[in-house]
Amino acid sequence: MIIFRIIKNEIMKFNIKIESKHIYGLSIALLLMLIALPMFVSKASDNRKTKFRHLTNEAYGYGEKLEYNVGYKFITAGTGYFHIQPDPIYRNGRESYDIRFQVQSMPSLDWLYRVRDQYRTVLDVSGIFPWEFEQRIREGNYRRDFRAVFEQATNQVKVKDKTFNVPDYTHDIVSAFFYVRTLNLTNMPKDTMFYLQNFWDDTTYSLGVKIRGRETIKVDAGTFKCIVIEPMVTEGGLFKSEGNILVWLSDDDRKIPVKVAAKIPIGYVEAKLTRYSGLRGPLKAKL
Repeated sequence: MIIFRIIKNEIMKFNIKIESKHIYGLSIALLLMLIALPMFVSKASDNRKTKFRHLTNEAYGYGEKLEYNVGYKFITAGTGYFHIQPDPIYRNGRESYDIRFQVQSMPSLDWLYRVRDQYRTVLDVSGIFPWEFEQRIREGNYRRDFRAVFEQATNQVKVKDKTFNVPDYTHDIVSAFFYVRTLNLTNMPKDTMFYLQNFWDDTTYSLGVKIRGRETIKVDAGTFKCIVIEPMVTEGGLFKSEGNILVWLSDDDRKIPVKVAAKIPIGYVEAKLTRYSGLRGPLKAKL
């Protein structure tokens, strides 16, 4: 059996609950760290913002593309990529990144289990917060389409005909990842913890991220000095805080994700960087 069925069957044996009892196939290795979140809801502000924050971003820019192989042990089950489109788009009169994330199974394995997962985030260039989020999941016979519009001025998220109150600058599962890349992780000592708010489905969650240390690793794209971070789930959510997900980010201004490993009952699902292009600046962490 290929990776998707192996993982799904083993997880169901362990009675781990995943939305609609579906594991999002290849996406787990790259995005599970952002959707396996604790059940802490924060109070939203009632005031309409007329000015938005500005964050310094030296990590990425227009045209960046990061490509990955995703697999289990020695099985390469598929590929994935993050791609910031080369041209700006505008929401509410503000310049924004159009960020695409896609994962697909290997064509040779489609007849066994076909995966075509697509995500899109419209991210404010100056404030690094989302305006829109779209998800299109196609895995075997499973289908899911989801769209959320973030009303940042009023701290609300609109999903179809429903409106949810959220904290300031709440993220979606993709924008949260790009926000973390803008942080000054290099100056954070080991065991530092920081938090961010994330909206998923119909709920706002609080995610803690812990600095685990430094490590040099080798992948197809080269050898990199990395900062290792771990999303922490203290209660509720999909996992407990027992080292379930680790992320290796290049230890430089780019902070590109070099490797992601998600622990499951039968081992690890891993995504490893194979190539990159369109970086904002030099990749000094590459040896």
